[in-house]
Amino acid sequence: MPIQSEHDPRLKRALKTRHISMLALGGVIGAGLFVGSSAVIASTGPGAFITYAITGLIVALVMRMLGEMAAAHPAKGSFVDYARMAFGRPAGYMTGWLYWYFWVIVVGFEAVVGGQIINGWFPDLPVWVIALGLMVGMTLLNLMSVHSFGEAEYWFAGIKVVAIVVFLAVAGAYVFNLWPGSTASFGNLTQHGGFLPHGVKSLFTGVVVVIFSMTGVEVATLAAAESEDPSRNIRKAVNTVMVRILVFFVLATFFIVVAQPWTDITPGKSPFVTTLEHIGIPGAGDMLTVVILVAVLSVLNAGLYTSSRLLFVLASHDEAPRWIAAVSERGVPVRGVLASTLVGYGCVVIAALWPDTVFQFLINSSGTVFLFVYLVICLSQIKLRRKWVKEGTLKFAMWGHPWLPLLVTAAILAVLVSMAFDPTMQISLVQCLLAIAAIAASYVLLRLSRARQQGTTAKAGPASSL
Repeated sequence: MPIQSEHDPRLKRALKTRHISMLALGGVIGAGLFVGSSAVIASTGPGAFITYAITGLIVALVMRMLGEMAAAHPAKGSFVDYARMAFGRPAGYMTGWLYWYFWVIVVGFEAVVGGQIINGWFPDLPVWVIALGLMVGMTLLNLMSVHSFGEAEYWFAGIKVVAIVVFLAVAGAYVFNLWPGSTASFGNLTQHGGFLPHGVKSLFTGVVVVIFSMTGVEVATLAAAESEDPSRNIRKAVNTVMVRILVFFVLATFFIVVAQPWTDITPGKSPFVTTLEHIGIPGAGDMLTVVILVAVLSVLNAGLYTSSRLLFVLASHDEAPRWIAAVSERGVPVRGVLASTLVGYGCVVIAALWPDTVFQFLINSSGTVFLFVYLVICLSQIKLRRKWVKEGTLKFAMWGHPWLPLLVTAAILAVLVSMAFDPTMQISLVQCLLAIAAIAASYVLLRLSRARQQGTTAKAGPASSL
């Protein structure tokens, strides 16, 4: 019989409120912001900060919907359990395995990125050796205890937050001409081709890219199930999402495009580094490289934690091998951690052997998964709202129900449709759909196998009694 989706006593509530708060605060800050924002600015122009605001609003509203469900019914599987409650076992199975697939691929990818960063300092060490070393280190950290995960993520996130705050302070002083020798001008927003040199359409096509850089905000709702006060911590984490995105993404991008002409931003090179070099901060590139490495380690840490807990949830519902649900004396699903890291190790090896074929397929196919996960969260909230009201457990309501949730759902569907018509995004969408089809096929095979086993048992029953 499946284990109930309430807090499992085998998992320790060892995460402190400060761990969840910092995870929520810094979880969204990664290489997608520090480096990926260059591509968004290059494709959109000075109006890129509007793209970040639109995307941030979508993400914040999705998190509010997730927060409503998590506060009403704290569950160790978060939105995976809510998908199961709303639409049955197939939905829980599909969502859980899709999200697990996303994170184990991200873990392998981030390990390779970390290897490339360190290889720049120590070129004699092969990238794949460094990547495997980072994987081993993060694996050992996650095997120790959930508290060690929380403590590491607390400091990783703290470093990222401090880096962003320092950048905002320096760039803000430069933009408002409080910095000596400042050449910043609000004219940079309209000069050099205009506010939207590539047209209004570029505002919305950029949403597809930006939404991927905001992944990680939902990890706090998963981790909260292992904290001292899940319901309170979830509400607190969700409430800060809007402020974090406005400050970290929108304000930072605004300062970047005002500080210098947007045409000075080079795709692939961090616009944060470009801006600090423009201001005249020595060693800006090296300093930010260290911060990006911390961001990579943070994602590695969070990815291993999240993927192992997802396996635990799936195994608890007989949707993964039952033995994976075993935990250590410290409340760590050791087998789930090891199973997830094995896939990560495999990705590192694949990246070394077939970087432009198999590894590229894995990256492309996992990227769009996040949009489908967000879609499931929206649909689950719309379906379950009546249940929470009827049970009297609605403590943290989504605004404007049902119209605002329906509007967000339509926005996510619009993004998916736009990908189908964007030649640069089509491959990612198609390969993601292939991954979804494979997971759906595995569910059908699992059900057929279970039905066959039950049929065999039923036939053997009378015979054995003879």
